[in-house]
Amino acid sequence: VQLQASGGGLVQAGGSLRLSCAASGVTLDYYAIGWFRQAPGKEREGVSCANSIDGNTYYADSVKGRFTISRDNTKNTMYLQMNSLKPEDTAVYSCATGHISSCSQGPLTVLNMDYRGKGTQVTVSS
Repeated sequence: VQLQASGGGLVQAGGSLRLSCAASGVTLDYYAIGWFRQAPGKEREGVSCANSIDGNTYYADSVKGRFTISRDNTKNTMYLQMNSLKPEDTAVYSCATGHISSCSQGPLTVLNMDYRGKGTQVTVSS
Protein backbone atom coordinates (compact mmCIF):
# COMPACT_ATOMS: atom_id res chain seq x y z
CA VAL A 1 0.00 0.00 0.00
CA GLN A 2 1.31 3.42 -0.94
CA LEU A 3 -0.13 6.82 -0.20
CA GLN A 4 1.54 9.81 -1.77
CA ALA A 5 0.57 13.30 -0.68
CA SER A 6 1.24 16.34 -2.84
CA GLY A 7 0.16 19.93 -3.26
CA GLY A 8 1.92 21.55 -0.34
CA GLY A 9 3.84 24.77 -0.61
CA LEU A 10 4.33 28.28 0.67
CA VAL A 11 1.27 30.50 0.87
CA GLN A 12 0.41 33.79 2.53
CA ALA A 13 -2.04 33.93 5.40
CA GLY A 14 -5.59 33.97 4.08
CA GLY A 15 -4.64 31.93 1.04
CA SER A 16 -5.69 28.46 -0.08
CA LEU A 17 -4.07 25.17 -0.98
CA ARG A 18 -5.46 21.86 -2.17
CA LEU A 19 -3.65 18.74 -1.07
CA SER A 20 -3.99 15.48 -2.98
CA CYS A 21 -3.21 11.94 -1.90
CA ALA A 22 -3.03 9.22 -4.53
CA ALA A 23 -3.40 5.67 -3.25
CA SER A 24 -2.19 2.38 -4.67
CA GLY A 25 -2.58 -1.10 -3.29
CA VAL A 26 -5.77 -0.13 -1.48
CA THR A 27 -9.20 0.92 -2.70
CA LEU A 28 -10.11 4.10 -0.87
CA ASP A 29 -13.80 3.69 -1.71
CA TYR A 30 -14.08 0.89 0.85
CA TYR A 31 -12.47 2.62 3.80
CA ALA A 32 -12.43 5.70 5.96
CA ILE A 33 -9.81 8.25 4.93
CA GLY A 34 -8.17 11.16 6.65
CA TRP A 35 -5.44 13.71 7.06
CA PHE A 36 -3.18 14.53 9.96
CA ARG A 37 -0.41 17.08 10.44
CA GLN A 38 2.67 17.59 12.52
CA ALA A 39 4.34 20.89 13.20
CA PRO A 40 7.92 21.14 14.48
CA GLY A 41 8.12 20.38 18.17
CA LYS A 42 4.45 19.41 18.37
CA GLU A 43 2.55 16.15 18.48
CA ARG A 44 0.67 14.82 15.50
CA GLU A 45 -2.82 16.27 15.15
CA GLY A 46 -5.73 14.57 13.47
CA VAL A 47 -7.11 17.15 11.05
CA SER A 48 -9.98 15.45 9.28
CA CYS A 49 -11.62 12.08 8.75
CA ALA A 50 -14.32 10.87 6.36
CA ASN A 51 -16.48 7.77 6.61
CA SER A 52 -16.83 5.43 3.66
CA ILE A 53 -20.22 4.07 4.68
CA ASP A 54 -22.18 7.33 4.75
CA GLY A 55 -19.76 10.05 3.68
CA ASN A 56 -19.89 11.87 7.01
CA THR A 57 -16.88 14.05 7.68
CA TYR A 58 -15.18 15.17 10.87
CA TYR A 59 -12.77 18.02 11.55
CA ALA A 60 -10.53 19.24 14.31
CA ASP A 61 -11.90 22.39 15.91
CA SER A 62 -8.81 24.25 14.74
CA VAL A 63 -9.73 23.77 11.05
CA LYS A 64 -13.52 23.47 11.12
CA GLY A 65 -15.17 25.72 8.58
CA ARG A 66 -11.90 26.25 6.68
CA PHE A 67 -10.82 22.77 5.53
CA THR A 68 -12.80 20.26 3.46
CA ILE A 69 -11.95 16.61 2.94
CA SER A 70 -13.14 14.76 -0.14
CA ARG A 71 -12.38 11.75 -2.30
CA ASP A 72 -12.56 10.83 -5.97
CA ASN A 73 -13.08 7.10 -6.14
CA THR A 74 -12.53 7.02 -9.90
CA LYS A 75 -9.00 8.29 -9.30
CA ASN A 76 -8.49 6.49 -5.98
CA THR A 77 -7.43 9.82 -4.56
CA MET A 78 -8.36 11.89 -1.52
CA TYR A 79 -8.12 15.65 -1.15
CA LEU A 80 -7.90 18.31 1.51
CA GLN A 81 -9.04 21.76 0.44
CA MET A 82 -7.59 24.33 2.82
CA ASN A 83 -8.94 27.86 2.81
CA SER A 84 -8.30 30.91 4.97
CA LEU A 85 -4.93 29.50 5.96
CA LYS A 86 -3.24 30.76 9.10
CA PRO A 87 0.43 30.68 10.15
CA GLU A 88 -0.50 28.10 12.80
CA ASP A 89 -1.53 25.73 10.00
CA THR A 90 2.15 25.39 9.07
CA ALA A 91 3.03 21.69 9.30
CA VAL A 92 3.76 18.54 7.36
CA TYR A 93 0.43 17.13 6.20
CA SER A 94 0.00 13.40 5.65
CA CYS A 95 -2.85 11.23 4.46
CA ALA A 96 -4.04 7.95 5.91
CA THR A 97 -6.50 5.13 5.49
CA GLY A 98 -7.18 1.79 7.07
CA HIS A 99 -9.44 -1.22 7.27
CA ILE A 100 -12.27 0.67 8.92
CA SER A 101 -15.37 2.25 7.42
CA SER A 102 -16.14 4.94 9.98
CA CYS A 103 -14.32 7.58 11.97
CA SER A 104 -15.44 6.40 15.38
CA GLN A 105 -13.15 8.86 17.16
CA GLY A 106 -13.75 11.76 14.83
CA PRO A 107 -10.57 13.32 13.46
CA LEU A 108 -8.50 11.44 16.05
CA THR A 109 -9.32 8.23 14.17
CA VAL A 110 -6.72 9.18 11.58
CA LEU A 111 -3.87 8.82 14.05
CA ASN A 112 -4.47 5.08 14.37
CA MET A 113 -5.13 4.18 10.73
CA ASP A 114 -3.19 1.27 9.27
CA TYR A 115 -1.65 3.06 6.33
CA ARG A 116 -0.01 6.47 6.41
CA GLY A 117 1.80 8.19 3.59
CA LYS A 118 4.77 10.52 3.51
CA GLY A 119 3.73 14.07 4.04
CA THR A 120 3.82 17.31 2.14
CA GLN A 121 5.03 20.55 3.71
CA VAL A 122 2.60 23.42 4.09
CA THR A 123 4.05 26.75 5.15
CA VAL A 124 1.82 29.75 5.80
CA SER A 125 3.53 33.11 6.09
CA SER A 126 2.08 36.00 8.06
